[in-house]
Amino acid sequence: MVSMNGDPQRVAGPATGSSDGPACLVAERLTVGHDGKPIVSDITLELEKGRALALVGMNGSGKSTLLKTLVGLLPLIQGRLEVLGTRPGGAPGRMAYLSQFQSSGFVLPLQSADVVRMGRFAVRGLFGRLTRQDHDLVLESMRRMGIEKLAHAPVRALSGGQQQRVYLAQVLARQADVLVLDEPTASLDAAGKEIYAQVMDAELARGAAIIVATHDIREAARCDQVMLMARRVIALGAPSQVLTPEALLETFGIILMSQGREGSLAVIPCEHGHD
Repeated sequence: MVSMNGDPQRVAGPATGSSDGPACLVAERLTVGHDGKPIVSDITLELEKGRALALVGMNGSGKSTLLKTLVGLLPLIQGRLEVLGTRPGGAPGRMAYLSQFQSSGFVLPLQSADVVRMGRFAVRGLFGRLTRQDHDLVLESMRRMGIEKLAHAPVRALSGGQQQRVYLAQVLARQADVLVLDEPTASLDAAGKEIYAQVMDAELARGAAIIVATHDIREAARCDQVMLMARRVIALGAPSQVLTPEALLETFGIILMSQGREGSLAVIPCEHGHD
C-alpha cells in the first residue's frame, strides 16, 4: 500500500500486527438498495483492522447506499453482512460515519468544538457526562485537523473546507474501530487534503479499519483494496490489479492518461445524479 500522504511506503500497523484477529467487515453475496429495490448485488468482501477499502464510481453507482447499509441506516436486501462481529449498526460506539452531505443550518449557533464534542455522544450517551479525557480527545482531534483556533467559531460562519475539517475532527474524536467516510475530501483544499491523508495514516496505524467512498483515483490507489462500482461490482482487489485503464473505462466511461511523475490516471465523469 502507498501511504495516504502520497509517499510510496506501507503504513505501519499496530505492534500486534494490523491483520490479527477476525475481520471488521464481512459481506457475502450482499445486495443493497432502497425501499427493497436492489442497486448493487453480489458484494462479497472482507476487511481487517488496520486496512483501508476505497469505493470508486460515479454518483449513482451505489457507493453511498453501501456505506449507509454498513452503518445500519439502510436495511440490507439480501445476503450476509457483519460489522465488528454483529449486525450493521449494532456497535455504534465503535463506528464513526461521515455522510456526504452535512447540515450547516443548525437551530442553535453551535461552535466548532460543540460539533466535534458530539463525536463522544455515542460513547457516553446523549445526556452522559463527558470526562476530562473526552474533552482532551475533542481538543486533540481539532488540533490534528488544524482547526484548534476555530474552536469557538460558529460552524455556520466557516467556509466549506473548514466545516469539513470540523466534521472530520468529530470522526477522530470518536476513536472508533471502523471509520466510514463518504467523499471526505470533496470540500478540502490542498492543505486540508494533506492533513486528512496524515490523520488517516495515523488511524490505520492505530488499528482502525477505513471504508471511504471517493472519486479521487490517487486516494483510492493508497488503500489496500479498491472496489469499482457502477450499480454493480466492476472489480475488487488490490489497487495495482483493479485500477487499470480498461476497468476505469468500464466504471466511468471516459478516462485520461496522466503524464505526471507518478503516471496516475485522471478521471472525467459524465453528468450524473446522486445515489
